[in-house]
Parts: sequence; C-alpha cells; structure tokens
Amino acid sequence: METTSKPAGGRRGGERKKAVSKSAKAGLQFPVGRIARYLKKGRYAQRYGGGAPVYLAAVLEYLAAEVLELAGNAARDNKKNRINPRHVLLAVRNDEELGKLLQGVTIASGGVLPNINPVLLPKKTAASSSDPDKASTPKSPKSAKKA
Repeated sequence: METTSKPAGGRRGGERKKAVSKSAKAGLQFPVGRIARYLKKGRYAQRYGGGAPVYLAAVLEYLAAEVLELAGNAARDNKKNRINPRHVLLAVRNDEELGKLLQGVTIASGGVLPNINPVLLPKKTAASSSDPDKASTPKSPKSAKKA
C-alpha cells in the first residue's frame, strides 16, 4: 500500500493552494497589491504597515463608488444611460463634502454649474407689483447703487 504524501523538505511538490488576492481577502474591488507596490515605489515613507494599502484601497473604492453613484443619478436626471464628464462635475459640485474635497479641481469637458446672478435677472413688472402685500416687502437687500 503506497500513500501519496508530500516529500520531506517543504515546498518541492504536491498540490498547491489556490492563490487568493489581497483584494479578495479584504473584500475589495480595488487592487490592494498594486497600491502596495505604488506605495513602495513612491517612497512616501521608509516603512509602512501591512494594513496601509488595504486601508488606502478601501478609501479610494469608497470615494469612487460615491462619485459614480451621484454621477449616475445626474445622468438619469438628464435622461442619459451613459455617464459623461458633465454628469461627474454636476455630481461633485452639488454635493457639499465632495465639492469641498475637490474644490480646486478642474474636470475636463465638465462645464460649470448653471448659475445666474440675481442682479442680472429682469426687474418685476408693474402688473405683478399691484398686489400690496408683495410690493411692500423688498425681495433683496439694498441695491448696489454708486454714491
């Protein structure tokens, strides 16, 4: 009776375990191994812990998911099935926290938020000011008149 067993000395033969990526272990979609490689190659610090690339990958994945979700909503609002740079810009600029994070960032082909200064809007006509309640309360503070 001959039994098949691993030869002495460790890793010389036998069946190998299936490789499991660091991303799969962490339950992430972003590449933990690649981020670890970039951390080493970038020389951001002399040493870093084993959890650093996992944490960084998780943060980047969360930010990407947040932007994509909001951009998808903006695309749906514009009756489009595909996200384009305009939708990304609308998503980022209309969200308070993402807008603060990406304050100085220019998104190529994104355009600007639709905004008209109230001073440039036409004045109310005499027909709409016939209502005494609305005419007595001014809409805006003092107008910008020069002395």
